[in-house]
Amino acid sequence: MHISAPKGRRRACAAAVAAVVTCATALAAPGLATAGGPPTPSASAPKLDWSPCVKGSPFDCATAKVPLDYRAPGGRSIELAVVKRKATGPGRRIGTLFFNPGGPGGPGTVQMPQNYEFFPREVRERFDIVSWDPRGIGSSTAVNCFASTAQAEEWTAAKTTGVPVGEKERAAWITAYQDLGRRCQQRDPELLRHVSTTDTARDLEQLRQAVGDPQLTYLGISYGTYLGATYANLFPDTVRAMVLDSNWDPGAWTNDASRAAARLTTMLRLGSDRGAAGVLDEFLKLCGAATTARCPFSAGSPQETREKFDALLRRLRTEPVGEWGYGRTVGDAVSGLYSVLPGWTDLAGRLQDLWQGRVPRPSALPPAPAVPHPNPYLGEEQAVAVVCGDSPNPRDPGAYRTMEEASAARAGDAGRYWTWATVGCATWPGVAQDSYRGPWNRRTAHPVLVVGTTNDPATPYSGSQAMARELADARLLTHEGYGHTALVNPSSCVQAHESRYLVDGTLPPAGAKCRQDKPPFSSDEPQGAVSAGEGGTAHILTVRP
Repeated sequence: MHISAPKGRRRACAAAVAAVVTCATALAAPGLATAGGPPTPSASAPKLDWSPCVKGSPFDCATAKVPLDYRAPGGRSIELAVVKRKATGPGRRIGTLFFNPGGPGGPGTVQMPQNYEFFPREVRERFDIVSWDPRGIGSSTAVNCFASTAQAEEWTAAKTTGVPVGEKERAAWITAYQDLGRRCQQRDPELLRHVSTTDTARDLEQLRQAVGDPQLTYLGISYGTYLGATYANLFPDTVRAMVLDSNWDPGAWTNDASRAAARLTTMLRLGSDRGAAGVLDEFLKLCGAATTARCPFSAGSPQETREKFDALLRRLRTEPVGEWGYGRTVGDAVSGLYSVLPGWTDLAGRLQDLWQGRVPRPSALPPAPAVPHPNPYLGEEQAVAVVCGDSPNPRDPGAYRTMEEASAARAGDAGRYWTWATVGCATWPGVAQDSYRGPWNRRTAHPVLVVGTTNDPATPYSGSQAMARELADARLLTHEGYGHTALVNPSSCVQAHESRYLVDGTLPPAGAKCRQDKPPFSSDEPQGAVSAGEGGTAHILTVRP
């Protein structure tokens, strides 16, 4: 399964990578029940001994110990790696902003430092920003199903990258994920049952208590929106402010809490295939309307550029360029749409290299952050453990071929990519022991701000609309732009709204819309403009990352 972008691009995009209000008195949150389940016993908050992550680092690091199983808090404990950047405004600090970078599988100890400059200036001034590697991920107690790096590399090499093509490659994928499940079950079956979103939401509540905030201030992007919605419904009284950027439809994630066998995969229920297809069409249209100086893959018009792309994929099915065949190119095209600048230009360059028969040069990775483990092990089994334990998927590997063709009929090449993204769930051995599946409408102490991007290749805008409907008290802010998350595809208008909401609880007007600062393949000058809804005009802050 491949939920997020490849490791290098996952670090670069923070996605998928990968997105909060006056204080009130604290209310007791531990012990709230999941729907239909018994109360969860209380666990004492962990102690965070902060110290500089490495010598001279502006970030502080700590380790939190939390129960593996919150229903048995006196049993086995696990460790969470935590990172903090202190508020930069002396005497103006409000509290702590917790950040989850998505995934699932995003290591917050790496991605928060890498994306720190994307947070609005006023937010950096007024809040300590804290993130963590969720349980099962990265430098926390992690799901790792291999005895050595060599074993992990051997497993990865046993299957193609991106999309399997033909019976032989499809069989290799299915066999590889069956092998992965067996390895993981043998290594630590107990951990596999306790890496659910619900477990992580309880960890977040423990971290909130550990920093001493009476209520939670939170920003979650992509998968982090589902984590935020889960927290908001488990601990509604402790929500101070919550920004959910590029949302997963919670009903689609849980298969509407149905006990019937899932007929579609998680990502097809979320509509990621159709969303990606639409954004790919926009990429080719805008590229074709641009000069080759701005978009190297341009063929001079949108129609000719689309035809060029289709011709390239047909050719790569039978004539790969090095290791770049059809499957890898489709996977790279979808994940390359996440970040507009410089991602779309870089993607166009790679496609043009392939068109000319050259092996593309790898994209440059962002600088390693000043943390102890800037490149932790992020094996695929970490995301697999969360998704497959949490969200229903068809259990018959043979069904994925049929779903692939159905998705390709509605979403083209992107449909093939997103169909195979969760094939690992067909034979995955772990099921979450504690999984909240709704309802999603528990009234929170304060309203939630939902941000949705209209042209998102991973979490379509419809997911943000669904999240705003499902939550009891939420306001939708529409980001008219491209890419996955407004955080890494900035709009100074969105940042202005987020800053005011996080600082003093002021929501955007109903129906508010913002535009992206820098559209794809355009000049370097920002294009800030906003329709504020309800006839108003939103104030635009110019926030320089």
